Amino acid sequence: MNEGITSFVGLDVHQDSIAVGLAPEGREEPRFVGTVAPHFAALAKSLGRLGGAKALKIVYEAGPCGYGLARELRSHGYACEVIAPAKIARAPGDRIKTDRRDALLLARAARAGELVSVTIPDERDEALRDLTRSREDTVRARLKVRQQLKAMLLRHGRRYTGKSSWTQAHERYLADVSFGQPAQEIAFVEYRSAVRDAHERVERLTQALRAQLEHWRMRPVVEALMTLRGIDLVAAMTLVAEIGDFTRFARAQELMGFLGLIPSEHTSGATRRQGPITRTGNGHARRVLIEAAWNYRFPARISRGLQQRQEGQPKALREIAWRAQLRLAQRYRRLATRQLPLNKICVAIARELSGFVWDIARQVKPLA
Repeated sequence: MNEGITSFVGLDVHQDSIAVGLAPEGREEPRFVGTVAPHFAALAKSLGRLGGAKALKIVYEAGPCGYGLARELRSHGYACEVIAPAKIARAPGDRIKTDRRDALLLARAARAGELVSVTIPDERDEALRDLTRSREDTVRARLKVRQQLKAMLLRHGRRYTGKSSWTQAHERYLADVSFGQPAQEIAFVEYRSAVRDAHERVERLTQALRAQLEHWRMRPVVEALMTLRGIDLVAAMTLVAEIGDFTRFARAQELMGFLGLIPSEHTSGATRRQGPITRTGNGHARRVLIEAAWNYRFPARISRGLQQRQEGQPKALREIAWRAQLRLAQRYRRLATRQLPLNKICVAIARELSGFVWDIARQVKPLA
């Protein structure tokens, strides 16, 4: 893996600067090279003084600055990896954190082979990931403005007695609501306008996802995952955009760990304690699976919508999806009889559901 590498470079990348640390091959103590501007030209000039592109291995932590720097370094012949920050070993007694120390720590750990790299997504896949996250943020914003509107109505004793909110019946009820004070009427109209605007943004982004799927190389994987109950187009696109290549997980348990759905554990001697799930890894995909798990509280059945999503899919995938329904619905009932909290039940179901997701996704090849 490190053939021809003579030096290991750790970068602490920020919006306004990049700190550079160098660890030569062998046992020599790493040294701090300096801080450069956050531009490739400035970084390349600094790296040029350290050796040729084939002689350097460069690492930096995954963070808000994204993968653009790694792609540019790779395009110029450098071996560059993006590192999972949570997997970096740090001394418990180390209370000092600076850019200089972080760069040196990365260089030293890269030389020792102690770092865990993350997968750098294809630019097209990352674009779809940005779109799914944009919709997720918009849904969260819509929920917030809806709560604000309901809070105003509750403060003034206006209670909706219908079964479900934000339906056509609920909209007719809101249209008949009025307040005696002009200032309150203005506030109410503004809240309703904000709710309407947020809903329209969600619909636009949903349509954009549907349009982008037609030309996405991962479309076969998305359509295969939609054979599972509770995983519609948006959920399937989110899972594929966030996880990427499912074949990089040799076992379903590895995917469960990546999603942070496995229990934390503290074992010492004969004592073994398991706690809440680790919540490490990708929180976006974990949220989608937990929301999908709620669908398995009902008995196994093939609804009209699910039947339409399964049309044209291979029999083997449909059989896996049906086995998932039978097993997860039964497990949900069994856990419910133990009177466990519903959120714990859904997390347990989501963990097993991720195994079926892995099983289906690894059998489908993306488009060329």
